[in-house]
Amino acid sequence: MGKHFSPDNRPRFGISINELNDSQIDAIRRIPAHDAAVPPVIEERRPASIFLDQERYDLEQSRIFRRLPVPLAPSAMIPEAGSVMAHDGYGVPLMITRDREGAVHVFYNTCTHKGAILVEGCKAQKAGRVTCPYHAWTYGLDGRLIGVPRQETLARFDKKDRPLTELPSRESGGLIWAILNSDAPADFGILDDQIASDFDHFGLPGAHLYGHRRFELQANWKLVMEPFLEGYHVQRLHINSIGPAGLDMFADVVSVPDRLGLHLRQTSGRGNYSPEILNDPSVNIRSYVTHAYNLFPNTVFITSPYYMSVMIIMPTGVGTSSVDYYMLTDAAPDNPKAEDLYARSFSVIQDVFGNEDFKAAETCQRGLSTGAIKDVIYCGMEAPIPAFYEGIERMLGAADTPAAAAVSAA
Repeated sequence: MGKHFSPDNRPRFGISINELNDSQIDAIRRIPAHDAAVPPVIEERRPASIFLDQERYDLEQSRIFRRLPVPLAPSAMIPEAGSVMAHDGYGVPLMITRDREGAVHVFYNTCTHKGAILVEGCKAQKAGRVTCPYHAWTYGLDGRLIGVPRQETLARFDKKDRPLTELPSRESGGLIWAILNSDAPADFGILDDQIASDFDHFGLPGAHLYGHRRFELQANWKLVMEPFLEGYHVQRLHINSIGPAGLDMFADVVSVPDRLGLHLRQTSGRGNYSPEILNDPSVNIRSYVTHAYNLFPNTVFITSPYYMSVMIIMPTGVGTSSVDYYMLTDAAPDNPKAEDLYARSFSVIQDVFGNEDFKAAETCQRGLSTGAIKDVIYCGMEAPIPAFYEGIERMLGAADTPAAAAVSAA
């Protein structure tokens, strides 16, 4: 997939159209010429209360975030067998391991002796076992309790009865998913096969993790998702950071939408896109087409010419969220020009997302909290946002709008 650098030290990146799957290619071929792209005219509103009410937040937690699979991290975050890392983004202390056979496990990060936290730090570390720092109870990476100091002082005790508490988990499409409830059925039905195929063709399972940063935001998680569901804001919110060259790069047109189960895929031509480019299999298609995926319920995947972005938006309260941003590259940089390009890209993307997209979500949260408006209205340039909410309403059983009722009936 072009995961190398040319002999003259110029980086080569990306993927040709022939390396995508049939569904991805079909979506690209449905992109109209920019002058023929006509946005729909829609009438869509959602009450401001969905961003403000504790009852609504609790319902989302119980029926979505504690019942359905949610992404924890890209596979690239813990790529090596015999590794372990902590994860606390959802407000639940978790531990992710990759055992010696390479299989991923997700456990509560909790010793089965007294509940002490076993692993600190959200970076992967090589380890053959995990030892509790309190009393040195020791576990294998598959969760088995394998060592208890002074075990002879415990009556009627068998180590097999005290393994780590494992959560249902699965690795799919280069992402690690888990259900944040050890008693929930291990139902991964929402992991659409098309999503896994798309990400496999992008090379996500074997991608290199270049950078990771966590953002702590004062905004409801859905407001953080919204900018990544529409292109309406790009030439407006980002006008100063992107600049004139960037405005040429990002056309002010709607994307080609596809619903993949509960997930949304948006395929759009960049400013330099023209249908004729599809006839040249030698070009990096990511330089002409942007693919944006909104993985239900809370994850964004976006392609760029030189890298791929994954954002996992984790609700921590009615008006607070944590966002893990991951920049993934086809391979680790192996020359100074590549390192400089990746470093500058990582810096720019943090600035744009952090100081513009995320800041906009926070300002909306403050504004909605005043009670000044009772509902939020969406235009045709934002049509994927109501489609996203239809999926949430379906899971909550809140078929109180015509759109939600139609989704439920389907």
